[in-house]
Amino acid sequence: MKLLNYILLLALYLCYSNKLLYAKTITVCNSCPINSLKKAIKTAHDFDTISVKKGTYKEYNIVIDKPLTVVGENYPIIDGELKGEIITITSDNVTVDGLFIINVGTSYTEDFAAIRVQKSKHFIIKNLVLEKLFFGIYIEKSNHGKVYHNKIIGDAVEEYNSGNGIQLWYSNHVEIEHNYIQNVRDGIYLEFANNCLIKNNVSSNNLRYGLHFMFSNNDSYQDNTFENNGAGVAVMFSKHIKMYNNIFKENWGTASYGMLLKEINDAEIIGNSFNENTIGINIEGSNRIIYKNNNFINNGWAIKVRGACYTNSFLENNFLYNSFDIAYNSKVNDNIFDNNYWSSYTGYDLNKDGIGDVPYRPVKLFSYIVNRTPETIILLRSLFIDIIDFSEKVSPVFTPNNLLDNNPATKKITW
Repeated sequence: MKLLNYILLLALYLCYSNKLLYAKTITVCNSCPINSLKKAIKTAHDFDTISVKKGTYKEYNIVIDKPLTVVGENYPIIDGELKGEIITITSDNVTVDGLFIINVGTSYTEDFAAIRVQKSKHFIIKNLVLEKLFFGIYIEKSNHGKVYHNKIIGDAVEEYNSGNGIQLWYSNHVEIEHNYIQNVRDGIYLEFANNCLIKNNVSSNNLRYGLHFMFSNNDSYQDNTFENNGAGVAVMFSKHIKMYNNIFKENWGTASYGMLLKEINDAEIIGNSFNENTIGINIEGSNRIIYKNNNFINNGWAIKVRGACYTNSFLENNFLYNSFDIAYNSKVNDNIFDNNYWSSYTGYDLNKDGIGDVPYRPVKLFSYIVNRTPETIILLRSLFIDIIDFSEKVSPVFTPNNLLDNNPATKKITW
């Protein structure tokens, strides 16, 4: 049986190698015998390369249904003339590289995309520029692919008639790296997408979320920047998520935040920066999460805990100059706050070990009042507020008695 398997694998390898050996390059240009991508795909054999010369090609509904490499020279323009979807990949082992794709059709019944990957494996989409789009890159029921070094610029005005920059749906083991996305509905959207890596992307100025994912487990998000989006980043109904070294910046608005966590369990949020957001992290129904080595700087609220959040650890974070460090709407707490730096901490360190001798209580009474009556925010800098916060610190009534950082750092933590 082992010998038979070996022979079959060898035969498959030789067959594949033979196809690659005889693969050819087909040139597309406006003055060539083959002057369109559709003609080139029809002419091509498996594993051929299609080289598209600089120029403008007015085409849409281009279907790549065989393993091919499509390479643009000096960013040829593929103009869909607003008629529908432009490129659809339905084969395994397809690479699309170096095209400028514009004018995707808009529909209220179909999600037209500049480029769609459908039920495919081992695809690569790279070095594309996408403009005047509905959806940018839409990956559905496809696995083991890479999407990198793409620039996606939309002109979204309203949510109902705009699409997402990069969307994954029922797709696993996909790497999304070094993409620049702006002015779409959601910059990056994942639904039922597992074991994916989202790294070194910039998602900014989007209508709704810089990143939005639901029902997507075992994913890693690293070194991304989410800036000035409508509501920041939304993370929902997922588990075993790792979010490392991302920047959540300037996501302002009455219903905005750097990041929303809803029904997230067993995750790690480490080394991130939350700068100048209405709320740094808005947390609801999320458990067993490690928050460590994060910076919360100049936010309205650094962290808002809205309830049903248990067994979380907040360790060695910096809370710097936020209007409120922690908002908490329950009298029950089993979350751990330990060894964080709080810029508003006024305790002392007599033995000079870098740990305050007096525990810090991060939940202020005024934060509790504002949660219940938002209009009271106008009193934020008044002497009256200092008095009631001091009274709650001395004798807690409305906030959890055990919500303390017993080992507050006296100097900003570096790592």
